[in-house]
Amino acid sequence: MTVVLLFGLSAGGGTWTHLALALAMTPIWLVSAKLMGLYDRDHRVLRHVAADELPQLATWAVLNVAVLLIVLDGLGATLPSASIAAGQLLCTVGLALTLRFAARQLWRSMVSPERVVIVGSGPLEEAARRKFELFEDLHAELVAVVGRDRLVGPDLRFDAELLRPVGKGRKLGIDRILIASPHADEEIIAGLMPFCRKHEIKLGLVPPARGMFGTAVQLDHIAELPIIQYNTWNVSRSTRLGKQVIDIVGSSLLLLALAPLMAVIACEVMAGSRGGAFYCQRRCGRDGKPFRMWKFRTMYADAEARLGELVELETLATPVFKLERDPRVTSFGRLLRRTSLDELPQLFNVLRGDMSLVGPRPEQVELVACYSEEARSIRLAVKPGLTGPMQIFGRGALTFEERLAVEREYVENLSVMRDLRILLMTLSAVVKGRGAY
Repeated sequence: MTVVLLFGLSAGGGTWTHLALALAMTPIWLVSAKLMGLYDRDHRVLRHVAADELPQLATWAVLNVAVLLIVLDGLGATLPSASIAAGQLLCTVGLALTLRFAARQLWRSMVSPERVVIVGSGPLEEAARRKFELFEDLHAELVAVVGRDRLVGPDLRFDAELLRPVGKGRKLGIDRILIASPHADEEIIAGLMPFCRKHEIKLGLVPPARGMFGTAVQLDHIAELPIIQYNTWNVSRSTRLGKQVIDIVGSSLLLLALAPLMAVIACEVMAGSRGGAFYCQRRCGRDGKPFRMWKFRTMYADAEARLGELVELETLATPVFKLERDPRVTSFGRLLRRTSLDELPQLFNVLRGDMSLVGPRPEQVELVACYSEEARSIRLAVKPGLTGPMQIFGRGALTFEERLAVEREYVENLSVMRDLRILLMTLSAVVKGRGAY
């Protein structure tokens, strides 16, 4: 309704006319949203993120705004100019994202978290359980793990009987079953399906092999036969061009808008401790090419000299080093790190072409030298980013293996829309501050 008024008022006419038009158009907008699956997704998924719906919302908004303009033209209203219509379309998408986020927050405050049971054991079960620790926004509670330490081996068969210690269905509050076992097969799932349907329990599966439903795959169908299509080709030139345009335009606009804030931060950094406002370090870019990355200085001037007192890089179990309470960090530096404001000078790196707005985080040259061949092929395949999957999925709380997993998912599914989604989700991650140190 608000969007109809937004377009209608710019086209001229009376307010009551536009209110009547809004009431008439609302059922059409609701039905089209239903047909595009915008009201069904929450029921299926565990993690509800408004930014994930950006492609559907953008398509929905374009189609419905087009219908609205046709209706306004038919009513003889003066249509807005192309530039105004484009701006209002962006407002439409932003408004839809904001309202859906607000609706979910209201829903979270009124509805109890989903009660989830994991069925399985071993590394898959541990990986699934870890996600409940990392993502506090799941709005789900892990109430039991059925099968840990006792249901192992290739002859594993679990069915509804194994849920007796937890309870039967909704009578004792089970909302979702998540199968996480390397021995899950069609027979096991077929055995659980009738039980879940009977008790209205959602059923999910963590694939036994990550490559089966890994990162760069698409599920296709020929009649009833499912086919997993793997992405084995390079990123298209149009995608690379789209990323480059977003990088140049985005970094330029952000530098102009944030220049006063960056000036204040620079003055405060120099006033707080001896040394300059900026810190420069050699990092690895695309294909391992080193470049000079800029940040606001968050440590004391002798931080590099004191590094040897804290850690020997050659002896690290994994090629990643970050202390939660690093004694070399200044008090103002901790604030900058928690809010990620120390990263703002990297906008110059983005403008120069060394970095992208979105990508794997740039790592120190010395740590990259410790990478395995697999890690190098993932993290150095694209330009490093000012933000990226690591920032929105846990930041410093992630293990090195988890960082590689989320960055592999990003690299193998590179798209302009995904970059926009990560940029939106970064705002939420910065506000929460989880894993930032």
